[in-house]
Amino acid sequence: MNVYVIVLAAIVLTLLTVSLTRLNKVKTKADYLVAGRTLPTYVLVFTLLCSWIGSGSLLGGAENAYRHGFAALWQGGGGWAGLLLIYFIAPRARKFAQFTIPDLLEARYNQTARVLGVIAVLFTYTAITSYQFVGGGDILHLIFPAYISPTFGQFIIAVFVIFFTAIAGMSSVAYMDVAIGVIATAALLIAFPLLTHRAGGWAAVHAALPSTHFQFLGDIPFFNGRVLPSGERVSSALELFLPTCLLLLGNQSMYQKFFSAKSEKAATQAVVGWLAGTLVLETVIVAIAVVGSVLYPTGEVAAAPREILAYCGLHGFTGSRALSLFGALLVGAIFAKIVSTANNYLFSPATNLVNDIFVRYVSPDASNKRVLIVSRLMVVLLGIWALYQSVSITSVLAKSLYAYTIYAASLTPVILAAFFWKRATAAAAVASIATGTVVTVCWDTAFMRSHLPPTLAAADAIFPALFASLLCLFAVSLFTAAPSASQLEPFGEA
Repeated sequence: MNVYVIVLAAIVLTLLTVSLTRLNKVKTKADYLVAGRTLPTYVLVFTLLCSWIGSGSLLGGAENAYRHGFAALWQGGGGWAGLLLIYFIAPRARKFAQFTIPDLLEARYNQTARVLGVIAVLFTYTAITSYQFVGGGDILHLIFPAYISPTFGQFIIAVFVIFFTAIAGMSSVAYMDVAIGVIATAALLIAFPLLTHRAGGWAAVHAALPSTHFQFLGDIPFFNGRVLPSGERVSSALELFLPTCLLLLGNQSMYQKFFSAKSEKAATQAVVGWLAGTLVLETVIVAIAVVGSVLYPTGEVAAAPREILAYCGLHGFTGSRALSLFGALLVGAIFAKIVSTANNYLFSPATNLVNDIFVRYVSPDASNKRVLIVSRLMVVLLGIWALYQSVSITSVLAKSLYAYTIYAASLTPVILAAFFWKRATAAAAVASIATGTVVTVCWDTAFMRSHLPPTLAAADAIFPALFASLLCLFAVSLFTAAPSASQLEPFGEA
């Protein structure tokens, strides 16, 4: 196990070094929140890729692939579809050049939309951060089973993430992602053929698994394990596809990266690299999990399949010192990716509380020094809240879909309308955000389940929440006064 200790220690020291070297560059609010708007294309590509591919893919997606094969790519496919549309949004977002999504909501709609946007982001992003802590805790437990329980591991990861995130803000997060992205991409791409060879080749993998593991829809069920008849598989696939796609289209972490770009051109170019990287890595992650299900069909990992990638790193590379070192590097890369995603999703809501609440309403004239102090305090407080949520998580996939749905239903429709529908009004945006959030949060409660028809109660929250949100957005817009030219001008719609 010494090699794993060495690799993890090297990764932690690397991340700490990157963070500390960026610290002296943070002097102002803009430096901390959007890296002084100086990020070049290559940094944007890696930080966007690292913020997107975290425990949702490495644990939740891999768990689905271990159980159901390549149909798990419906979750990743939602991101790919979203990225095709983001190519056209990126330059507009950089031109707008604010700090957060609620900045955008107030400029296009009103202050109420800003505040509701903050609430939706807090629910979503602390939930996403919480299952990154679960993923990191799982990895530490796998490496040190006699010393670190999964729960204790979550506490350790939380301390790492809170510390790294608080040091230098966006600049720290973005440049750490470059180092992490290079290591993780190389490790995953090399691991797949090596593990496939160990399993006897692709033909042996195909022969060992049910044919449904290689089909377009396969046998994938709802995330709660209910087995579906074939006629419901499209609906189940869309329950993976839509939340992912819509979260990506409205993702505040993504918009903050675009706001941090040094130019509109850099933001647009970064989307191309991000799309290519996501296509490759999401597919490789699923493929490794499928091969892992052949190599390790029983035992500890069968009971906790979300651990399959790290388990392959620990047990799939034996026979030589070089292979053992690579296995440790793969585990370390997965660990680093989870830390990176947690950094991104913890930092983002902290900027909301600082920029959209503290500076906007509490202390508009606060000095840069005071803003930086409050920013770091918010990182700590939100990290503790995310840690509290992580302790009760039983399924990373279920938690990720819940988090995605809140954002997809409440914020993505009004964010897209801000850029592409000039008839959208402030009253409609407020109604849409509030309705999407409330329906998502309440949908899976025992009260709702007991008062809904069985067929409707079995549906995932994404369908009713998105329908209610869109209905409010369009209906209220058509019955209220159109926005002014000054509201439309920053978005190129006037």
